[in-house]
Amino acid sequence: MGMRRLWDEGRAAPWKVGNELRRLGLWPLARLYFAAHGVAWGADWRVYGLPLIQRQRGSRITIGAGAQMRSWLSANPLGPNHRVILATRSAAAVIVVGCQVGLTGTTLCAETGITIGDRVRFGANCTVVDTDFHPLDAAARLARPTAGKSRPVVIEDDVFVGMSVLILKGSHIGRGSVIGAGSVVAGMIPAGVVAAGNPAVVVRRLEDTDARA
Repeated sequence: MGMRRLWDEGRAAPWKVGNELRRLGLWPLARLYFAAHGVAWGADWRVYGLPLIQRQRGSRITIGAGAQMRSWLSANPLGPNHRVILATRSAAAVIVVGCQVGLTGTTLCAETGITIGDRVRFGANCTVVDTDFHPLDAAARLARPTAGKSRPVVIEDDVFVGMSVLILKGSHIGRGSVIGAGSVVAGMIPAGVVAAGNPAVVVRRLEDTDARA
């Protein structure tokens, strides 16, 4: 953020100045933190508080240019409940996040793979997981408590995910779609629609006028 823009925003919203100054002060530590966890730093990142990174050795986490990661309570008026979490649960797991993606108290947890396209925005406190974590059968759960089923998750470009959404294993959200706040996605959502509910279903199609609004 340029100094002129920072000054202008500070006159209208003084807390933003504090957030930007804290972010700039955190920058050297944030660079070291990501490097220590094997995640390459991207161009034009804006990191408001250190995320929680749990990367299994051999797994991969990549995040594109222009990412915004908001973990501080003050960094979003909706108030993240916790830090951004980036976690892989196996050596083969892959998390790929595109360019200009916004994460606010967002959890990405992959056993197999999570792929997020460009310009995806997550409202506060969303969770994306590609695994059940635990088997559904009681005997299997007792024998192998962490052997839940896993299927990759794909979120295409320009998707907007409302706050407190849960996206489960095997889900695929098409380009430009909007997921209503508090929804649970457990399957396929086509491109260019509004979907909401538990489980999320298509409410209506997005028209060109909606996209331009």
